[in-house]
Amino acid sequence: MVRQSALLGHGCAAGANIIWGLMAPIAKVVMVGGLVSPLILTDLRVLGAAVLFWFASFFAPHETVSKPDLLRLFFASLFAITLNQGSYIFGVGLTTPGNATILTSSMPLWAMVLAAFLLKDPITLKKFIGIAMGAIGALTLILSKTDVAANPAIESNVWGDLLVASAQLSFAFYVVKFKDLVTRYSLFTTMKWMFTFATLCMLPFSVTSLATTQWLSLSLHEWLSIAYVVVGGTFCSYLLIVIGQRNLKPTVAAMYNYVQPVVGCLAAAAMGLDSLSWTKALAVLLIFAGVYLVTHSASAKEQAAIQEKQLEVLEKRKRQG
Repeated sequence: MVRQSALLGHGCAAGANIIWGLMAPIAKVVMVGGLVSPLILTDLRVLGAAVLFWFASFFAPHETVSKPDLLRLFFASLFAITLNQGSYIFGVGLTTPGNATILTSSMPLWAMVLAAFLLKDPITLKKFIGIAMGAIGALTLILSKTDVAANPAIESNVWGDLLVASAQLSFAFYVVKFKDLVTRYSLFTTMKWMFTFATLCMLPFSVTSLATTQWLSLSLHEWLSIAYVVVGGTFCSYLLIVIGQRNLKPTVAAMYNYVQPVVGCLAAAAMGLDSLSWTKALAVLLIFAGVYLVTHSASAKEQAAIQEKQLEVLEKRKRQG
């Protein structure tokens, strides 16, 4: 039973990050036209997901959330959605795309450190090596991209870098701190309240832009891209990531963040925007090897418990024999 829940967690965490990895090139279809800004697209994600989660909750068993938990869900939404997406969008506007992508891969490192401080989850040597291997692989993929030429007009600003880094720190804090909360209620109850709170926080900053956007001028491809971002990149992916969060340790769940550059690289190659090479193949192997090491790492306490359980099984067999 435990093994099945772990497999479910791995599958869902990987699935969510695959969807997010595909979202970047699809979202570009919308933003290239200039009619929909990144901030408006983020508002559509949050508002659209809130509507979908409320609709889905009507088909699930009704749950009453206590007032203290509603307050905690507000703070969970603040770190997982509002600060994470808001800081990232404004940060990207102040720094280069390369810097933003590199800093995005820092989330598993933040999660490992926060889990050590907040949950007393020890940083084992195997876990550290695994995360380091994943980081090296992700950076290799990012720095070897050839689909975007350097643009001297785009400059890196330290405040932009700090905002992108804080976005990853914010989501890592959510993954580590609020695991007990997201397992207390059903998926739809948790998500409908989190996205409702995020919508209330974000809409006041962009309601004017939403009203003045020329929606009728968008093409069918742009509408389909928006639908993917809202339904796939938000509704489905957040469902999957919560299932992964429920069944995996925070550091392991965060480790799947490294899947995103792999998917992005493969998607770019499939679309003819980039090419595959032995360097990139090695980077992919490093990422998956790192994921394997982290998912199979155990603290000394856990290893002792496993060995004790194995000894108990052996003693029991001896007595029966």
